[in-house]
Amino acid sequence: MLAIESQLAASGGAEISEGFIPLIDMKELHGPRRSEIVQQIGHACQHYSFFLVKNHGISETNMNNILGTTREFFKLPEPEKMKFCTNDPNKSIKLFMGFKDEIQNVFISREALRFSTCPFEDYVNEWPANPPSLRKDVMEYCTSVKRMEFALLEAISESLGLEKDYLDKILCNHGQKISMNYYPVCQEQDLEFTRGVRPHTDPTIITILLQDNVPGFKVLNNGKWVDVVHITNTFVIHVGDLLQVISNYRYKSLHHQVYVNCEKERISVASYCYPSSDTTIGAAMELIDDEHPAIYRDFTYAEFYEEMWRAVVQHATDKRLDTFKSSVA
Repeated sequence: MLAIESQLAASGGAEISEGFIPLIDMKELHGPRRSEIVQQIGHACQHYSFFLVKNHGISETNMNNILGTTREFFKLPEPEKMKFCTNDPNKSIKLFMGFKDEIQNVFISREALRFSTCPFEDYVNEWPANPPSLRKDVMEYCTSVKRMEFALLEAISESLGLEKDYLDKILCNHGQKISMNYYPVCQEQDLEFTRGVRPHTDPTIITILLQDNVPGFKVLNNGKWVDVVHITNTFVIHVGDLLQVISNYRYKSLHHQVYVNCEKERISVASYCYPSSDTTIGAAMELIDDEHPAIYRDFTYAEFYEEMWRAVVQHATDKRLDTFKSSVA
């Protein structure tokens, strides 16, 4: 086990049975069982930090198209992909390549194309023109994901006892980013010192993850790294750092990572739910009282984003929220 994994494992995690996290039927959110499903979502956020959703309104064709487009992009010739490799922090689209983490003595074997998507008219011309289907597939996929995201944010707000538009108001006019991820096959002799993604939490309110059927996504459970079993036509939803703050630590972001495979390449697409830079993030007032003081002080997303990258440079991503802890908590 790598050093950072050992440190995180020592701190424990949520109660998750081997290979199991809750599976929630979103179809029931729009019927007479809504309150029951909202409770299920709240329970999943509080006790698991992750859950799967089915009957989410996104077609199997739409899901297969975006996964196929992702695979096609990463099969392009290297010069075509490298057009999007940049160190400019102001670029809305960036290609990330594999690298050696000298601190943890591990090679990160992942290629990722991360880019802003909404509003489409602001960004679509910056997206890759190849493969030819990419722009169409991304727009169709992101439109569907935004609808699902809205429904989930309403349910999560309600589960906290807040007005159902509480989180949506925080995200007023917010954008959307996705990350198209490719994990190449790893030689068996290199598996011990190779990872797809290091242990981390997400700097989001929620993250919506679509993955293919190749295993590798793991969450920290009770000091152990547990595989999240893939179920066809489902998405993985995870609680992000910002929801941990807003919920006043009722819902916690949980460490997760990706292992590579020595037999098959792996594809996934993550959609990130985050606010605008000037948005103030803090615990909902309804969740603060004498017995439950605010765990974190208020801060802007711009402050958080700056701290996030400082933590990345210092290999301290598991401590990035510590900067914002309240002195009275």
